Amino acid sequence: MKKYKLKAILAISILLISSLVPATIGTAQTVNAEKSNVKTIKKSSVKNPKGVSSLKIDNSKWNYDSDDDVYWQVGIKYSTKPADTKYESMGIYVPGKYMTAKKNSDGTTYTAKANTSKKVNGYTSKTAPIIMPVETPGYAAFEAPTGYADGVGKYAKKGIIYAIAGARGKEGMVGGSSSSDSSEITSGAAPYAVTDLKAAIRYMRYNKKNLSGDTNKIITFGMSGGGAQSALMGATGDSNLYYPYLQLIGAAMKDSDGKYISDATYGSMAWCPITSLDESDEAYEWNMGQFSNSDTRADGTFTKELSNDMAKQYAQYLNKLKLKDENGKTLKLEKSKSGIYTSGSYNNYIKKVIETSLNNFLKDTKFPYTVNNSQQAGGNFPTGADTSASGMGDGMPSGGMPGSDSSDAATYKSASDYIKSLNENGTWVKYNKKTNKATITSVKAFVQNMKQPTKGVPAFDSLDLQDETAVFAYNNETPSHFDTVVANLLKKNEDKYSKLSDWNSDYVKSYGEINDNLDAVGSNVSHRMDMYNPMYYLNDYYDGYGTSKVAKYWRIRTGINQGDTALTVESNLSLALQANKNVKDVDFATVWGLKHTTAERTGSSENNLIKWVVKITK
Repeated sequence: MKKYKLKAILAISILLISSLVPATIGTAQTVNAEKSNVKTIKKSSVKNPKGVSSLKIDNSKWNYDSDDDVYWQVGIKYSTKPADTKYESMGIYVPGKYMTAKKNSDGTTYTAKANTSKKVNGYTSKTAPIIMPVETPGYAAFEAPTGYADGVGKYAKKGIIYAIAGARGKEGMVGGSSSSDSSEITSGAAPYAVTDLKAAIRYMRYNKKNLSGDTNKIITFGMSGGGAQSALMGATGDSNLYYPYLQLIGAAMKDSDGKYISDATYGSMAWCPITSLDESDEAYEWNMGQFSNSDTRADGTFTKELSNDMAKQYAQYLNKLKLKDENGKTLKLEKSKSGIYTSGSYNNYIKKVIETSLNNFLKDTKFPYTVNNSQQAGGNFPTGADTSASGMGDGMPSGGMPGSDSSDAATYKSASDYIKSLNENGTWVKYNKKTNKATITSVKAFVQNMKQPTKGVPAFDSLDLQDETAVFAYNNETPSHFDTVVANLLKKNEDKYSKLSDWNSDYVKSYGEINDNLDAVGSNVSHRMDMYNPMYYLNDYYDGYGTSKVAKYWRIRTGINQGDTALTVESNLSLALQANKNVKDVDFATVWGLKHTTAERTGSSENNLIKWVVKITK
């Protein structure tokens, strides 16, 4: 199901006019697809900004933490023209053995250089991996570190270099310490956060001769909106769509030898990524919304009818992706006697994902087992800044009572006892005690018992311009609708919807203006959506397929009970990655009983992250 793609016409000239090619969604009429004035640049034509030499790292400004044996430096400006200095700088934290240092006359700072002879966990200063947190829940801004990041010692002991790059986001949409006359450039809207992170990676590679660490092995990690942007970092490597934005802030594009600097990553860790926003609303209604009859999905409301129409549209979209399972079989959805497109190989695949999650839980759990349903996460990753909202924490095995948010602890004497609790409102899980394996009757049964929707219709591009609409804001802080499928359904079905409750004719106009506004570079929402959709680069349904350098290693974890996003989002991302010839390994798992958190089957998210990084870099 083609949406309104920007066809980037690549040429050496700095300014080109790119055109949007509209296509229908089913039989719906398209929204206004106004042309964008976008600067598109060939890889061979990128240029360094004036004053790029100012980006050379100053190795006389290192600090030292003796407790962790870590040299560190903050306030590192990673671009020559930062739009918002509150966010656009970074900190780097290096294991002490990788540096030979001499204390400066101020008695506090050090002048240091790489020590290539000593090793930590088998790494040297030239082979050590570099990891970058993307702590942007809800696509929020991530403030640059201002001091020593407590907790980095754990990574340093394993020989890992920790780099924290601040990035613009929703909290960065107004103000900050802007160094630009354009308020639009300080916006936290897409694609500025990923642009900033790319600039930070380019900075490290620009300085690779004077900086410890293997800059070919940079790995990002994040949760929720941070997981989404970690996935984007993994999928969008060297995408030319980002060049105009990188040049806007003065990112390094070539090294001292005049060679192109890549912004591609080596690996990506994503917990519960809220991503693939172009079809996230439709996925939500197919996976969860169609099985609900409450709130905005109550019978008689226009949003219930819209929900059903969106679920149908998702099936059309899914079938055009032509995703394949591990056996190479093309997955598809088919019409069903009950439910909306709840038959077909793709529905069976999702059912299998759910059953695998449950059976992993039964395998991992030692009974008697006690679970506290309110305990979803605990502990944060190092940030080096005072942040009030983390969104990251240590996952833990769960398996709470279906649909329960009670803080009361529950104890189950055996697996059979636990399965009995799941079937309290009717049998939908069948359990074989001998094999310790379970099956479920349907995706619908799982959703109604364990994964009920927690968001209205639409779930992300909301009618009242809340939720993710700020991600595609324009004019510095004005949120924008972005779901062209919803826009076309509203226009096509206005007569039908207007006869139902809660209808407002203003919705047609509001969603119909999706592409009326351009950002500072000249991009409209459809173009920016492409840039912020990993599937745009990973699946040949999209025009961006094959236009980026995709990370080799991926680790994806999600709490299967969450109502924050559809299970299809992570599943489709995993399938697309598994089919990509440039990807060496995809470690994908859903975690039974957990919701929207840094979900892990066993152990802590931090320990598991470190083990994974070591595994893929040795």
